[in-house]
Amino acid sequence: MAKKLDLRRFPGFLPLTFLCLFLLYAPLIIVMVYSFNDSNSITNWGGLSLRWYVEVFTGVESEKFKSAAINSISIAIIAAIISTSIATLAATAMLKAGNFRGKSVGFALINLPLMVPEIVTAVATLIFFSAIGFTTGYLTILVAHIVFCIPFAYLPIAARMQGIEDVYEQAAMDLYATRFQTFRLILLPLMTPGIISGFLLAFIISLDDFIITNFVKGAGIETLPTAIFGSVKQGIKPNIMAISTLLLLVSVVFVTLSYLVGRMGQNKQ
Repeated sequence: MAKKLDLRRFPGFLPLTFLCLFLLYAPLIIVMVYSFNDSNSITNWGGLSLRWYVEVFTGVESEKFKSAAINSISIAIIAAIISTSIATLAATAMLKAGNFRGKSVGFALINLPLMVPEIVTAVATLIFFSAIGFTTGYLTILVAHIVFCIPFAYLPIAARMQGIEDVYEQAAMDLYATRFQTFRLILLPLMTPGIISGFLLAFIISLDDFIITNFVKGAGIETLPTAIFGSVKQGIKPNIMAISTLLLLVSVVFVTLSYLVGRMGQNKQ
C-alpha cells in the first residue's frame, strides 16, 4: 500500500513556509504597530499613543474619511445583498435544476471574475460604461461591485448546497409540497449558513476593493480605499496607518465570521 505524500517532510518546507508568512504579514504588523506611535514620523518610535486614532475622527481630514467610509459601507451593504441574492438563485439553478443547455457556460461565466486579473476587469468595466454613456459615480461603483462580488458569494453558498442531500427535498415533495414550498421551507433554511457566509464575504470584498473602484468612481466621490490612496500620494502620514489598521481589523472580523458561520453550518449538517 502506497504511503501518503507528506509535504511537511520535504527538505526546506518549514523555512519556506515561515518565509512566506513573514513576507505576507510583516508589513501588516509594522503598519499596526506604528499606528500607535506618538511621533509625527512614520519611522521614528516616540512611544505608545492613540493620538492618530483620535486624529482619524477629529482631525483636519476626518470629514473626508467619514464621507468615504459612509460611501464604502453603503455600497458594500447594497452590493452584498444583491450579489448574494443572485448567487443564491444561481447556485440553486446550477446544483438543483439538473442538467440543462448552457449549464457549463453559466458555471464558467459565474467564476470568470475569479480568474480574470482585476485590472482587466476594471478597464473592461470602464470601457463598457463609457460605451453605453453611463456617467461614472456612485451608481457605477455599485453596479461594478455587484457583478464582481457574485462569484465570491456563490462559492460558500454552492459549497453549502452541495452538502445538502436530496432526501430532504424528496421527502417534502412526497408530502405534496410544491417546488416553491420545498425551496422556501426546506432548502432555504438549510442553506442559510452558506448564504450568511456568502453575504459577509461579498461585503468585505466590496468594502476593500480599490482597483475597480478607482477606475469607475468618477470625480467627486471617494470610497475609503481610494481616499487612503489619495492621501498616500501626498505623503504617508501616521493617521493613514491608523485608518489602514481599522480597515484591516474590520476585514479580519468579517472574514473570520464568514468562516465560522460556514463551519457552523457544516457541523449542524
